[in-house]
Amino acid sequence: MGENSTPDPETQPESTGRPLAERVATRLFYPTSRPREKSLREAVDGQVVLVTGASHGIGKAAAKKIAAAGATVLLVARTLDDLERVAAQIRADGGTAHVYQADLTEMDATAELGAALLAEHGHVDVVINNAGKSIRRPVDESYDRFHDFTRTIDINYLGPVRLLLALLPSMRERRHGHIVNISTWGLRMPPAPRWSAYGASKAAFDVWLRTVATEIAADNVTTTSIYMPLVHTRMSAPTDFTGVPGLTAEEAADLVCHAVVSRPREISPWWTGPVQAWTDLRRGAAQRLMERGFRR
Repeated sequence: MGENSTPDPETQPESTGRPLAERVATRLFYPTSRPREKSLREAVDGQVVLVTGASHGIGKAAAKKIAAAGATVLLVARTLDDLERVAAQIRADGGTAHVYQADLTEMDATAELGAALLAEHGHVDVVINNAGKSIRRPVDESYDRFHDFTRTIDINYLGPVRLLLALLPSMRERRHGHIVNISTWGLRMPPAPRWSAYGASKAAFDVWLRTVATEIAADNVTTTSIYMPLVHTRMSAPTDFTGVPGLTAEEAADLVCHAVVSRPREISPWWTGPVQAWTDLRRGAAQRLMERGFRR
């Protein structure tokens, strides 16, 4: 895959900068799958791939990898200058990128974006729903901050729903399409203190997409939910995760590429299944565990 000759600190692997114990823990708890270049090219060459939140982090890294494999990437984010820089890097490496400045919390504008994408490109083959907002705040600091909840629900749930309502009819009519949702491994854990706004908004879209998947499968439109572990990007930076095992944006983008190639129904850290099963069977015990942790 082509890479920009100037190292991008946001998407460069951090293996040399992280302590050995953290690197080992990351490999153990969050193993990643990276498709072969040939497989990725066979999956996306000539395809139109939409990436939201494409100006930074996971979206930026994934867009560059997918464009290098021959896809036409449609880059969506709020900040035009940042999008143009990503597009310039892709074009410098011989790829094809189109920029669309949009705020997915504006529902009318999001509907117009979907219509514009279809008008200009005819169709979208793959949607990578990556744009999102994270808030970590206890409820007693949220009594006068209802906007925390409306902001997260708009970008993490309502915005992507509105966009897909515009794109799904074309996918179903063509009997071709794949939707990749960047969710969070937190949805497979007991609800954690301080994450009420974020967790609820991510859960809403997760359930919506998995429900819709049962209806669109007959039209050969598939979905993948990636229950992404911690990724060290600027979105997670406001919370101090120093020393906590987590992926780089590049490693997370490899998971996205794996989803595009193999189209599994879900991708999740190997240990989350047993934890989720225990949580469902022993919900009271799981909640008490979280309560004790919060009190400490």
